[in-house]
Amino acid sequence: MRTREGSRRRLLLAAFSATLLAILAFSSTPAVAQTCEKLADLKIANTTITAARSVAAGAFTPLTGSATPYKTLPAFCRVTGVIKPTPDSDIKFEVWMPSSGWNGKFQGIGNGGFAGSISYGGPAGGLGAAVARGYAAASTDTGHTGGDASWALGHPEKIADYGHRAVHEMTEKAKSIVVAFYGNGPKRSYFSSCSNGGRQALMEAQRYPNDYDGLIAGAPANYFTQVLTGFAFNLQATLNDPASYISASKMKAIEAAALAACDVRDGVADGVIDDPTKCSFDPSVLLCKGAESDACLTEKQIVALKKIYAGPRASTGEQIVAGFEPGGETGPGGWLAWITGAGQNKGLQFFFATQAFANMVYNDPKWDFKTFSLDRDGKLADQKLASSLNATDPNLKAFKARGGKLILYHGWSDAALPPVNTINYFESVVKKMGRRETGSFVRLFMAPGVQHCGAGPGPDTFGSMVTSGQSDAEHDMSVALERWVEQGIAPDQIIASKRQGLDPKSPPVRTRPLCPYPQVARYKGSGSTDDAANFVCTTEKNGSALGKNK
Repeated sequence: MRTREGSRRRLLLAAFSATLLAILAFSSTPAVAQTCEKLADLKIANTTITAARSVAAGAFTPLTGSATPYKTLPAFCRVTGVIKPTPDSDIKFEVWMPSSGWNGKFQGIGNGGFAGSISYGGPAGGLGAAVARGYAAASTDTGHTGGDASWALGHPEKIADYGHRAVHEMTEKAKSIVVAFYGNGPKRSYFSSCSNGGRQALMEAQRYPNDYDGLIAGAPANYFTQVLTGFAFNLQATLNDPASYISASKMKAIEAAALAACDVRDGVADGVIDDPTKCSFDPSVLLCKGAESDACLTEKQIVALKKIYAGPRASTGEQIVAGFEPGGETGPGGWLAWITGAGQNKGLQFFFATQAFANMVYNDPKWDFKTFSLDRDGKLADQKLASSLNATDPNLKAFKARGGKLILYHGWSDAALPPVNTINYFESVVKKMGRRETGSFVRLFMAPGVQHCGAGPGPDTFGSMVTSGQSDAEHDMSVALERWVEQGIAPDQIIASKRQGLDPKSPPVRTRPLCPYPQVARYKGSGSTDDAANFVCTTEKNGSALGKNK
């Protein structure tokens, strides 16, 4: 009886404390809206408001770049500030709020790479697109300026800010500013981003489940330390021995051989490998029979290529991170940009691996990737950075309990981050929470032929981030997410489009459905293969290697 009475008292005390906190929070909330300029006087913990100004329609001019993309924006209130949760923090952020026509929602904006700047974006994405669609929106530089990782050298708190704390702090402070400006807070809050921004989205779901109602995590770099280890592994595979280097001029031959082996496997010859994990492509078919040329590979180049496809394994045989998939090697977002580089440009994997290991792991600006040891350095990266940078926790019960919804997506032709890594995270959530429960609030969409966050030979336009052009839930992932959160209608497919050139208003030359994993799109057998209406989402049960490390 005493134990039961003690438990009862603790519950009553907890309830009283929660009620008191709610009353205090309410009492500090403005009862009426404030003018934009008055927000400069707003007092928020650990925060300094540096400016609050009304911006007339079409009048915003960025410090760098053209002002043309912003000419179509409506009038908005622009608030800038700095957040310092620790003495070594310096988290700059901005909040943009429509002067009229607010849709009652909040949109968080993410960052790619090492961040280091506010994501303005114009009408094609970022703060500009969000405010054009009626959202109050916020973006942060995550606590530093510049695109490399030199800021991290000797600054563990800045690494934590970049890793997870800055987006959370930005979100909380921005919502306080929204309340002060409009007199009430957002009815719903959303966040959508890709790459490092996809990792940020998963950090929000895992660490700060109350921040957002809906999240889109594209091509997430969520296993940050192992991805970096994989980058360094690829560097050594191609650069330690000059004879192993695969030049840009050979990428066309590699892609053509992969397509010849696997393109028609899905019943449609369209220059896209629908599911590369089922592809039986063996790079050995490219072995030079005579003199080396751009149409063939040497034995050492074939060994390097196989390593990149397979991914690194520890000395115990355990897969560290998934490898990259065949297909989509060419193009602006292909291997030339990320894996092999050309000339002085060694590729973005070289940039991220050397920057991170030098400035975050070893605290040595002179660190040389040629000294990299897979077992030793991979383990050290985990020890030093995993707690700040990895977003791998499969326990999303708190996010689900508050009604949160999460959409993951990844392009199968991604040369920046391994596609199977995202499948593996999704399956870890299924293992932790059960397939039925996971399906009630998480969807994963794999995009055939799509490179890193877009581009590539496959249909790559599907509303993965908020843009100024309003679409519908069948073609726009961000709209589908909101419908799921607000109406309880889960997306059973998203129609992706491929357009000629970069004009988003140009008519699509191909449409295809993206299907919720493990479903895949299959041609019905009649009609144009460039029309999504002639495909159906179905589950293949035989021969699938999806979600498995190779």
